[in-house]
Amino acid sequence: MEITDINIDKGKAFDWGRTSGDYAVYRDIYPEEFYKKLTDRGLCIKGQSVLDTGTGTGVLPRNMHRFGAKWTGTDISPEQIEKAKELSFGTDIEYIVSSAEKLVFPENSFDVITACQCFWYFDHKALIPNFRRILKPGGSLAVLYMAWLPYEDEIAKASEELVLKYNPSWNGAGETVHRIHIPDEYNEYFECIYHEEYPLKVHFTRESWHGRMKACRGTGASLSGQEMSRWEDEHIKLLSDIAPEEFDIAHYGAIAQLRVKK
Repeated sequence: MEITDINIDKGKAFDWGRTSGDYAVYRDIYPEEFYKKLTDRGLCIKGQSVLDTGTGTGVLPRNMHRFGAKWTGTDISPEQIEKAKELSFGTDIEYIVSSAEKLVFPENSFDVITACQCFWYFDHKALIPNFRRILKPGGSLAVLYMAWLPYEDEIAKASEELVLKYNPSWNGAGETVHRIHIPDEYNEYFECIYHEEYPLKVHFTRESWHGRMKACRGTGASLSGQEMSRWEDEHIKLLSDIAPEEFDIAHYGAIAQLRVKK
């Protein structure tokens, strides 16, 4: 499904469905610490029902299923959901094609709602009352984020500059460590009870970093086939010139926990 938002990439259209194959292979990269931040908060554990919005290929449900929660994943992209179902075969994770704004569940359905790498895509005014409705009393909304740090990592910086060469409208560049922004509209129904930002090192090979950069909004989700082919050739050459066969990329992780007001 093609998405256009004037606040994202100056309105340049993107479609996560186009990246589903690469996304399934190369975007399952969160370190164990990323998941531990949730369980340490008593979230997404046994006895809880969890809704993962913007689930993509189901990375969060698949990796956290072992902690015992009952997971449901939703995403606007049918192609992403199809991959999520394939990768979650043999589990009881349920996947549904739906935008976050149009979720249809009974009241008090979930103990936790998660939003990982997707929060800024939402129409918050439209979804906030529904999130409140489907969360149980005292339930939590957990917003998660991880990003590479181009000003701290030369390989990330070089790859990012190449994305901008082919897609100068991409506004995902230049990331620095910062608190997750929670729009003021949430204050009516939720209170932010916790946030944390922390450093991470994520291990890659040349192939897996190239794949990670392919499965990016600025490349695979938005460039034409011809542009993508040229970008890939140039990126592979770039990595062969500047990167060892294996390396770590500097990232940071962030979490914000919002709890339903009494």
